[in-house]
Amino acid sequence: MDQILDPAIAARLKRNEAGLVAAVAQERSTGDVLMMAWMDDEALARTLATRRATYYSRSRQQYWVKGETSGHTQYVHEVRLDCDGDTVLLVVDQEGAACHTGTHTCFDTDVLLAAE
Repeated sequence: MDQILDPAIAARLKRNEAGLVAAVAQERSTGDVLMMAWMDDEALARTLATRRATYYSRSRQQYWVKGETSGHTQYVHEVRLDCDGDTVLLVVDQEGAACHTGTHTCFDTDVLLAAE
């Protein structure tokens, strides 16, 4: 399922040495930051075309659609590019846990500095 990213969007991306950009998923209803993963041009194009969060696994070197095997899906409402072009923000409806550990968010385990 090859998707081609709009050249105008592709021109704005600043990829790392592996050709990837960081992708942060944020829950639409709560504002919670759910997870961070990686996307290349095709993963971003697939996400834009389907509204299903599609990422690139560096360890498996393949694409994965969030929830395809776990059922913990992300329906994408918005995709935003940051000012530097090196990070995309996905505003999603999360079904089930976002983290591979089974928790709602990947950022609820280790609090390094808490609000006073």
